[in-house]
Amino acid sequence: MDKLRDFLQSWPGRITLGLIMVPMAFLGVQGIGGGSMSGHDLIKAGDSTIDLSVYQLELNRYRTQLLQNNDASLINEGAMADEVLESLINRALLQNQAHVLGMTVSDDEITRLIAQDEAFHQNGEFSNEVFASFLQHNNLTKDELFARFRTELSVRQLTASILGTAIYPAAQVSRLLDLQLEAREVWVHRLKWQDYAGAVSVSQAEIDEYYNANKDALIRPQTVDLAYIELTPLDVKVEAPTEDEINAQFSRYLQKNGLSDGRELAQILVADADKANEVKAKLDNGESFEALAKQYSEDPSGAEGGNIGKYNPSVFGNDAGVVNAALGNLKVGEVSQPVKTGFGYQIFKLTKAGDLSASDVRDELIQSAIDEKRQAAYNDLIAKINTMAVDGMGIADIAAEVNLPAKLIKSYQKENNITELSQPAVVAAAFDDFAIQDQSVSPNVTLEDKTVWVQPTNYQEAKSLTLAEATEEIKARITKQKATKLALQTATQIADDAKVNGGQSLMTPNANFGITTRQNPQLSSQERSSLFLHKSGVNDIWAVETDAGASVIVGGPVAEQATAQISPVERAQAAMMIRDNIGQDQLSDYLQYLKDTTELTVNRDALGH
Repeated sequence: MDKLRDFLQSWPGRITLGLIMVPMAFLGVQGIGGGSMSGHDLIKAGDSTIDLSVYQLELNRYRTQLLQNNDASLINEGAMADEVLESLINRALLQNQAHVLGMTVSDDEITRLIAQDEAFHQNGEFSNEVFASFLQHNNLTKDELFARFRTELSVRQLTASILGTAIYPAAQVSRLLDLQLEAREVWVHRLKWQDYAGAVSVSQAEIDEYYNANKDALIRPQTVDLAYIELTPLDVKVEAPTEDEINAQFSRYLQKNGLSDGRELAQILVADADKANEVKAKLDNGESFEALAKQYSEDPSGAEGGNIGKYNPSVFGNDAGVVNAALGNLKVGEVSQPVKTGFGYQIFKLTKAGDLSASDVRDELIQSAIDEKRQAAYNDLIAKINTMAVDGMGIADIAAEVNLPAKLIKSYQKENNITELSQPAVVAAAFDDFAIQDQSVSPNVTLEDKTVWVQPTNYQEAKSLTLAEATEEIKARITKQKATKLALQTATQIADDAKVNGGQSLMTPNANFGITTRQNPQLSSQERSSLFLHKSGVNDIWAVETDAGASVIVGGPVAEQATAQISPVERAQAAMMIRDNIGQDQLSDYLQYLKDTTELTVNRDALGH
């Protein structure tokens, strides 16, 4: 069943319902009004409008969602904004169409759904007070909420009706599953086109012909010369930690690992400082800690003379530092000063000495102290460089000031960037309009393992390449095409020769990919596509052209897992996913139809770009 599960997980979706049914849209839905757009309206589809605030809410939600699983530098803000805008356009179109078709939901149905929503429950039942508080918090009347709820449900009803019409016969589902469950042992030998590049030549006539046929696509993208500096924590030098700094790490080490150092404590817990000072005075006068704990402590441990067992800093959370300081170098039987914590005011007595000391984990504590000092110095240096950038210093001057090398990337591209600084956040900083105009240094850009500052100069607009400018690129492209053909010819000859011995000469351990299905990510798309085209019942040997050159593949006998072995539940899941994808295609077509037939206005000026 793992093969089926892999297939289900890898099945591609084209338009996800989540991009159309935006989660935040319930409170962001505008009604059906008509008339012209206001200054705050972003999208108008027929009589349906969505304003700029909804766009900003959804953009922020989407960004937050992406940041949960991605490095901020990898997020392409422009692409994200375009995707959010497109999803809201789709929503406005569906919202208007639902109104045109007369789709609606009754007040009784909305009331029933709201009553079932646990967000409005208190003690397991619907609460009018909670509902009223929700309306007040969102500045809505009941009628406004019902209108927005009705619009939301109507859009869902329309979308579900489109998705639900997808038809894919059961026999075809079985056939598709059979294809996905095919597997065979595979050996792959790859021939790189670069190894054949020296055997080809490219004439000027070929270059001219290619240029004339493709000149519209031969564009030099926007470029800048990008000066930059980069900083990693290891670039920051710090002094060796002092003994106090090392020892200060011990309580953090215990708290981080949920450990006790073996010390055992008793406590007296009271609610206010005056009572704590009164008890401490009695202790100083020689009165029994155990007796005072039984008399004054407001913790259940007081009944046992205040005994709370082993000291665990993690119990005290953010107060662990002050508790550890209060315990200090107490000897067995000694009592601390009153300590204010989240529990109240506590007086501690050391009842047993610890058996784990800082010296036992000294190397780890030293490294922790160094890391902490380095991170603090790293943050300080980032702030210092940002200040210098704001003050107008250039990259070269900043680099000299902080003893970092200034680096330069000539002709740094906005599109198809394959440099070491190709992250979207860096590209955005390099092509910021203000930075280009002012030739200023950017604020710090935080990458996964370092921080960079960039300064663009020599900005060049995108433009069509002349024949002279395009010659080297064209020559490289034609060289690759010809070298790939040579690689394929060689691969084909190798495959033909190997067929004499059933491919045994190619079935070497280093070429073995094991039992393989159509989902194997180790294979290129071309290799995967060819995987089951040859099924003779014995070893099959063939050659295939790839983006990297060519491959010679030996495929063992194909093993097929009959769909009869698939449980009814898994079969139903597969059928539903297949039909959902067909439904998504139908929804995509329907949205395009609505765009072609609905009066649609998008106020892009409101976006500021």
